[in-house]
Amino acid sequence: MRRFMVETHRREEFVDITGEVARAVAGFSEGAVLVYSPHTTAGITINEGADPDVRRDVLALLAELAPKSGGRAGFQHVEGNSDAHVKTSLVGPSQLVPVSGGGLVLGTWQKIYLCEFDGPRRRTVFVQPLAAAGTEKGVGE
Repeated sequence: MRRFMVETHRREEFVDITGEVARAVAGFSEGAVLVYSPHTTAGITINEGADPDVRRDVLALLAELAPKSGGRAGFQHVEGNSDAHVKTSLVGPSQLVPVSGGGLVLGTWQKIYLCEFDGPRRRTVFVQPLAAAGTEKGVGE
């Protein structure tokens, strides 16, 4: 398993980690890669990379769904970051990305993002290559 660190700079932001993930799978030719955040207030998503308004729109909707104040429901968690936990649950902690020909298989506009919901912080991202069936060393020889 490989890992890299991401520095975030705002309480909420999407940080493009596509290049780091691609570097982490260098030398891996076929299969998929699991991209995972071990944090309860930061997730991983794949979304549009060309227009920054998409990231702003997603953050704005998540803020409506889980406002920092807790909205009508209120929050019991005393650390004051329950909204970040809810947003991470909605986004999820990981993404599975196909790999073919040694590269990530992403759509034309897609990027992989670390979703920070309780920053700024230093975050860890784990990258686990998963070999395609029959491509493991010793299989099919």
